[in-house]
Amino acid sequence: MNLKTKLALMLMMIFNISLFAQDGYQVSGTVTDENNTPIPGINVIIAKTTTGTATDFDGGFQLEVKPGDVLQFSYIGYVSQSVKITGQKTISVVMAEDTSQLDEVVVVGYGARKKSDVTGSVSSVKSEELTAFPVLDASQALQGRAAGVDVQTNNGGEPGAPISIKIRGNTSINASSNPLIVVDGFVGANMPQAGDIESMQVLKDASATAIYGSQGANGVIMITTKKGKSGRLTVELNSTYSVQNTSNRLDLLNADDFADYQNQIRVNQGNSNAYVQDAYDTDWQDMIYRTGGTANHQLSFSGGTDKAQFYASGTYYNQDGILVNSGYERVTFLTNVDAQVTDKLKLGVNLTGGLSQKSGVTTQSNGSVTVGGDDVVTLAMRFAPDKGVYNSDGSFSTNDKIGDEVDNPYAVATQRDDDTEIENFRANIFAEYQIIDGLTFKTTFGLSSRNQFRGIYMPRTLTVTAGNGLDGRAIIDQTKMRSVLSESYLTYNKEIGKGTLTLLGGFSYQNTQNNATYNEGTGTLSDSFSYYGLYSARNLIQPTVGDIYENEREIQSVFGRINYDLNDKYLFTATVRRDGASNFAKNEKYATFPSGAIGWKVSNENFLKDSNTISNLKLRASYGATGNPSIAPYQSLALSEIIYASSGGSTVSAITPFQPANPDLKWETSIQSNFGLDLGLLNNRITLSLDYYNIDTKDLIMADSGMPQYLGFGNDQILKNVGEINNTGVEVFLTTRNIVKDDFSWTSDFVFSKNKNTVTKLNKGLDIFGNGAPSYFSVNNTYILREGEEVGLFWGYEYAGVYQGGALPDGTVAVPGAVAGDPLFVDYDESGDFSTGDRKVIGNPNPDFTWGFTNNFTFKNWDLNIFFQGSQGGEIFNMTKVQLNNGDSNTTYDYYNNAWSSTNTGSNQPRVGNNSSREMSSRFVEDGSYIRLKNLALGYNLPAKVLDNIGIERLRLSVSGQNLLTFTDYSGLDPEVSYFGAQGGANGNNLASNTTRGFDFGSYPTVRSFTFGLNLTF
Repeated sequence: MNLKTKLALMLMMIFNISLFAQDGYQVSGTVTDENNTPIPGINVIIAKTTTGTATDFDGGFQLEVKPGDVLQFSYIGYVSQSVKITGQKTISVVMAEDTSQLDEVVVVGYGARKKSDVTGSVSSVKSEELTAFPVLDASQALQGRAAGVDVQTNNGGEPGAPISIKIRGNTSINASSNPLIVVDGFVGANMPQAGDIESMQVLKDASATAIYGSQGANGVIMITTKKGKSGRLTVELNSTYSVQNTSNRLDLLNADDFADYQNQIRVNQGNSNAYVQDAYDTDWQDMIYRTGGTANHQLSFSGGTDKAQFYASGTYYNQDGILVNSGYERVTFLTNVDAQVTDKLKLGVNLTGGLSQKSGVTTQSNGSVTVGGDDVVTLAMRFAPDKGVYNSDGSFSTNDKIGDEVDNPYAVATQRDDDTEIENFRANIFAEYQIIDGLTFKTTFGLSSRNQFRGIYMPRTLTVTAGNGLDGRAIIDQTKMRSVLSESYLTYNKEIGKGTLTLLGGFSYQNTQNNATYNEGTGTLSDSFSYYGLYSARNLIQPTVGDIYENEREIQSVFGRINYDLNDKYLFTATVRRDGASNFAKNEKYATFPSGAIGWKVSNENFLKDSNTISNLKLRASYGATGNPSIAPYQSLALSEIIYASSGGSTVSAITPFQPANPDLKWETSIQSNFGLDLGLLNNRITLSLDYYNIDTKDLIMADSGMPQYLGFGNDQILKNVGEINNTGVEVFLTTRNIVKDDFSWTSDFVFSKNKNTVTKLNKGLDIFGNGAPSYFSVNNTYILREGEEVGLFWGYEYAGVYQGGALPDGTVAVPGAVAGDPLFVDYDESGDFSTGDRKVIGNPNPDFTWGFTNNFTFKNWDLNIFFQGSQGGEIFNMTKVQLNNGDSNTTYDYYNNAWSSTNTGSNQPRVGNNSSREMSSRFVEDGSYIRLKNLALGYNLPAKVLDNIGIERLRLSVSGQNLLTFTDYSGLDPEVSYFGAQGGANGNNLASNTTRGFDFGSYPTVRSFTFGLNLTF
């Protein structure tokens, strides 16, 4: 090879190397942990640039680099690493666990703490647990996941039904017991979509919640939504579709057996006229139920640079209910933008909104004729099965043969319009500035609004409800809410000797305005206009008190907190908040809520820190006060009301005194103590959190009926601070990593909650009674509040079996005129006569304990989730059975086949057509304990080598089932019940919501679902 040739080759090599260095090349690699398990989501960034990527599900990555570049590998929980590019084309990185960062960071009020440094009682729920199965919102996913949290839908499986959350029991009677929800710092926000949540913490004791002072008595749910990360753009699609059916149905009589049943009743009641059976055999449950479906699709985008990050998502949710004509549709969006403007200044904005439309079918009837005489579910059991859907003239049939005449359930379900449209919007902006090293100032400003429109129309085709001269009934109900929140606070961190001091101090102001309008009328021009025909109605119906209102509430506060961690062993927390609220009386507008807590990291002591068995041991104790301001504005003021009066023979409007002022109405205050233990064993293969708590709520705001009527006030139930209630309980959260191998893992979570509430003081020591039955039952006093007893105990007669004739057994009574086969009751007052004095406590709806048990398995690319949830000990007052055994409706085969008769005298069920007439007795009180397979899900992640060829980072397919199995002795449709009786409760009646538990009547059935899911990431 001559010199020229050598020189030419050398120049070409130099040229190629320079091109290589200038233009770069693609490097690929994998990132694993110390067990050789691939780690997804590791950030891979070229140092001193914004160029980077993240590892895929199999720990792989690809990136354009140049020789001399330095790749930085980082992720929370692992020690960051750097690798210099020197021409290599493949890189293998092993990430070591960073034990200092593996300690979970939890969000607390106005800040965040390492969980090992938290002195209060806090439960964390992982984002993957919130999305384990499709839910309307994240509230449902909390059930059985967080200790001390009771979650229940207000109406079974109804599309769009509100969710009730209670933390450590009911802490009030007349005020709200719902927890405070804080989303991205906005106080009083709505629960976001589960797929948008990055983390959720439940703050339970006073140490954790006192920073929210007057709003923290019922616990606080802290939610942080997802944020963007620096690196390339990530697009994610999460899509599920569920097929749904009823999980249970009542075993009702067919037409022939129903006719025989009615004839037996007539014989027993001395009626010689035989029941005339029609030619139909209609299964009314088949007529109102259908196969439903739920679709949930979420598309999100996220990314950014080291200076600015963004996350944006949109979600579409659509549910066709299992009751005909019921459904729910919703569109929501979320946008988060964070910008590091300078080294000291950070700005951010959070925007979220949604529009929902609900098509309602009436369930959980209060017995009002305006809903057809009853709800659709109850009408299906009341209606005679030998009746057809239509009369011979094509009109809808009515139940005119037995009991009260009511519209048929199919007609009520398909003809009645009940549409609700809700618009939600929230905007929150913040600025955070580092004044000096360790001192940060943050200010936030937020606006939230909610507009709701509900229109109801009952057409002429519903003969009982809106026919017979009424000519249609229309209702339009509108509400609006707007809330403005401004908060500013300073945070100071300083290392002092062997300790760390954190100081927090701030100011908060929130203004909330509400207004509502309500219009109702009959005699519309035409059914074609639906509820908009209200404006042509001949007869307008006067609204009742509370239907139309406008009010405003302000809360202004100052707050502070001190955290001191000494030598990473001893923890001290002190919190104080002073609140002023406009809805309280002039003498009691302000209150102070302090708390203190200590913690001891025993495992960091010299005598334990080298233990191979105990890897973590922390003891916690806290004590403090929180408040509850959740009453309507103006309740302490002197009020007047508008009434109709007569003047000169004409009807005129007039004003009369409604209630006197109470200048001393003050906050309900909960004094809480908590003792906790956090334990980790075998390098935290086993972790346990154990808490015991005691909550004494004083100055309960309750009605005092001691106002003399001659004073002329329209409201004799004046609110005063006259009651006390106590909650005590134990909470357990246990996690075990049973098997951890390269290609197989098995972890388990067990949650246990036990709460007991006791009424410790009532106004003048007098019992308070309430009614959990529909109005047409014509009964009262089905539950009681009594000093020394739990809240909401069932009240009625104690069933003593079936009367066999002759002399009554000792200690029993019967309804006058009883014959053999009629029910017997305990003679509680020993009067010898059946009377109201024989009523007593006959049941307890409060469960002994609740629990949840989750097992997660992974095998290579497969994953399996099994989630059981249960409740033990709470009893149910089966109002459905009361109606089914009354004789003026259909009944079950159990009662039909087993009722007492002259040939079946050993039965414990009274004869058909007995003389009890819907008696409220213990024979209808049943054990409500249950175990439910809440979720069973199987997923598969396609291998990266398959996805690389089609440009997809991750693809997961899943199939799951919800509410697949329920083990219970309860004879009703479902043991998770929440009927509130004629007084309501689902729509803001705090008294009913807090005290009416365990009643079952006409609820929307719980659904069994089979779900197919797709998760796709680009």
